[in-house]
Amino acid sequence: MAGDNGHVHVEYDEESLSSANKIQPVFSTPMPEHWTDEQKRTKNTSLTLSESLGLEDFLSLDVWRASLGELIGTAVLVFMLDTIVISTIETDVKMPNLVLSILAAIIIAIVLLAVHPISGGHINPVISFSAALVGLISVSKALIYISAQCLGAALGALALKAVVSSTIEQTFSLGGCTLTVIAPGPNGLVTIGLETAQAFWLEIICTFVLLFASVWMAYDHRQAKALGRVLVFSIVGVVLGLLVFISTTVTAKKGYAGAGMNPARCFGAAVVRGGHLWNGHWIFWVGPAIACVAFYLYTKIIPRQHYQAKFYDHDFFNVVKAMF
Repeated sequence: MAGDNGHVHVEYDEESLSSANKIQPVFSTPMPEHWTDEQKRTKNTSLTLSESLGLEDFLSLDVWRASLGELIGTAVLVFMLDTIVISTIETDVKMPNLVLSILAAIIIAIVLLAVHPISGGHINPVISFSAALVGLISVSKALIYISAQCLGAALGALALKAVVSSTIEQTFSLGGCTLTVIAPGPNGLVTIGLETAQAFWLEIICTFVLLFASVWMAYDHRQAKALGRVLVFSIVGVVLGLLVFISTTVTAKKGYAGAGMNPARCFGAAVVRGGHLWNGHWIFWVGPAIACVAFYLYTKIIPRQHYQAKFYDHDFFNVVKAMF
């Protein structure tokens, strides 16, 4: 997702690696073919702070155009997902969580395929932040993308609010991310839902599993090429759907909407609907951020020969080294 069309690197197959004429990555410095991996690492760590942060992306019209794809893609995703949440529960099906998960997997895969040629198909701050840590995109581009995603999520929530009744909006909280809700009880109104600590751990674990089980396939350019774009994005959608199903069924708590795994989606509904959607909203940002850092550390620990990796200029360690 992040690695393909994020305008950061170009995928090479075995033949192209051995050919004389190579297309250089857009934001990387050409390196001689005979350089060893250690020499390439040394070259990348010698970049200036401005180059490591990718500050030139703020002045790139192509990056801002690509962010428009992120904005529209996230708006469509939020509108469709939140509509699915409301409709599956409203129709009173026997297993709403399962139906919701299946439909969410399909929608996510379709939107990823639609947005990928434009911006790389992030539509989620988790992907943009993780890609920045790994070095697939610069920190600057990640900030632009995440801002676009949050704005797009708010627009998607506004679109949903415009087409549903006020009763549905209030009952389903615009399909937003909730930890608790206020419901009538035997002695008046009571707060039901999931405890903060449980929701926090679920957010960290589910987001890490998402990155580990599916997104890494998109980061590894060789694996993504071998499997194909459609299959990779389908796997991402299926894994997300499974995680939604697991997080909503294992807790069995009314009022808890399940692991968000997409801070922008949670942010959009909270901005438009407000109220209790802000309660514990930090969990849907801090949890995924911790998961992204944990996943990045995992990619640095595992032996390089166990996967096909590249050395990226914007890797977080390179950015830190450039600061000092």
